[in-house]
Amino acid sequence: MCEVLSPSTRRIDTGIKRTIYAREGVGFLWFIDPIARTLEAFELRDGFWVLLDMLTGDASVSVPPFDAISFDLSDLWA
Repeated sequence: MCEVLSPSTRRIDTGIKRTIYAREGVGFLWFIDPIARTLEAFELRDGFWVLLDMLTGDASVSVPPFDAISFDLSDLWA
C-alpha cells in the first residue's frame, strides 16, 4: 500500500489507516510526503510495522515490495 501524505490526511493515513492495514495483513506500506520530499517504507512483521528505509530528496529507491526495480525519488517531485 502506498499513501501520499497531505496536511489534511496525514493523521488519518499514519494513524487509523496504518492500524487497519496491519489488522488486514497488508505486507508493505509506503508513506510518500511530497512536502518533506521523503519516502518511508515499512514491512509488517508479526503484526508490527518495521521501518525498512527512510529516503529523502533524490535518493535511489529500491525498496520492497518493488525492490526488483529502482528509480530516483526526485522523479516524484514536481
